[in-house]
Amino acid sequence: MLLQAFEWNLPADGKHWVRLSRMGRKLSRMGFSAAWLPPASKGAAGKNDVGYGVYDPYDLGEFKQKGTIATKYGMAEEYFYCVRSLRNAGLMVLSDMVMNQRIGADLKETVRIRRADPKNRDRVSTSVDTVEAYTKFAFPGRGKKYSSFTWDQTRFTGFDRLASGEQGLFLLDGKSWAPDVDGENGNYDYLMGLDVDVRNPYVERELIRYGLWYLRKSGSDGFRLDAVKHISATFMRDWLSALREETGRELFSVGEYWNYDVGTLLSYLKTTDKCMSLFDVPLHGHFREASHSGGAYDMRNLFSSTLTEAEPTLSVTFVDNHDTQPGQALESWVDGWFKAAAYGFLLLGRSGFPCVFWGDLYGIPSMNIGAVCDLPELLRLRRESAYGAEHRYLDDPNVVGLTREGTEEVSGSGLAFLCTNAAGGEKRMYVGEEFAGQIFRCDLGEQEPVLIDEEGFGIFRVEDGSVSVYTPEPTLLTRLLRFIWAL
Repeated sequence: MLLQAFEWNLPADGKHWVRLSRMGRKLSRMGFSAAWLPPASKGAAGKNDVGYGVYDPYDLGEFKQKGTIATKYGMAEEYFYCVRSLRNAGLMVLSDMVMNQRIGADLKETVRIRRADPKNRDRVSTSVDTVEAYTKFAFPGRGKKYSSFTWDQTRFTGFDRLASGEQGLFLLDGKSWAPDVDGENGNYDYLMGLDVDVRNPYVERELIRYGLWYLRKSGSDGFRLDAVKHISATFMRDWLSALREETGRELFSVGEYWNYDVGTLLSYLKTTDKCMSLFDVPLHGHFREASHSGGAYDMRNLFSSTLTEAEPTLSVTFVDNHDTQPGQALESWVDGWFKAAAYGFLLLGRSGFPCVFWGDLYGIPSMNIGAVCDLPELLRLRRESAYGAEHRYLDDPNVVGLTREGTEEVSGSGLAFLCTNAAGGEKRMYVGEEFAGQIFRCDLGEQEPVLIDEEGFGIFRVEDGSVSVYTPEPTLLTRLLRFIWAL
């Protein structure tokens, strides 16, 4: 289970690395096996940059640049200590790698550009204009420490602003958009700022060198790869392959490919030789639709046409993240009343690699959004009960659920989960013949206990617009073992 260990509106107090470094053992006890940390590099907005407006990738909070030494999250040494602390607590650490764009260039250059249509990037003017634009980075605070690579106009494909202030989409003369990117807007190579030309052999070598430097310097175990739909798929495959070959490490990586069409995600996985997992954006879309439809969404389709259904071993599931929270460009917030149902399927089922959002676990105080109140209990139920064979019951437009049979190795494990996006109801579900004659109590919800019949079935109930989770009534031995584990 993965924790996205930040949200967009965290306070810019430079203390997040310190806070996280103290949380390792607590997160491990909660059941997390991995933590995804926010981008550590210095951004163009200095201490207020969330990290996706990368200015200097080598400045992890070490040099006075963009008005600050520390990043939004803290100093470089605090970052390294945070990674070590989380790893010492048994968590795999994923660093957020942002390679698509650079922002905040220091110097102007005279450049030759052709204007492109933002809504169809394949439509590019044949006329060439000579203009001035900020396309060169000097890194006055860092100089050539760690890397002497020069980022100038030859390293980019295009940008969106001239030195005069004119905005648009400008393709550098002699350059072309990468062909193996998402087809939205004709070609979605360009996203923002200065678009990195990953097909330039010098850039490719520098990014590989940077990746190796980053792994050695930070000690992280893998990556969350930002905006991969905007980066050459061939480059991403080759970049990860080079890093894995050089380090001899697995380097688990998950890509952010924001597309609701599962066919597009599967095509990307095929093109990249399945070198990474992907976030299940289609499943997130289903959660959002279910939460906003007033009960009209057909819950039988919850996992239809999702990555979790098609490629469960390569699917990282999530309910919300920093991009979907209110006010963001990809805002697609799942209504709070439905979040326990969504997390119930992610945390209590077997499929996918579930990712819990910081804003759901701890709330988003700046927006008066509270934590998902049932989430701690769902995390406990995952740790203690969500084991064994799974049976899904996606057989009703509104009332759906799943069961887990439990295992002998985990005393007292096994559960029944039921939820609805409309009126409450009941469902006869199988939990296993070994539970025949036993009582399942309601751990989440306020339902009466359920007696399991001789065939291993029980009739479980849920109230309107809510969830219920049932587990075997614990024996004295089970209670003792759980008490010892908690210590």
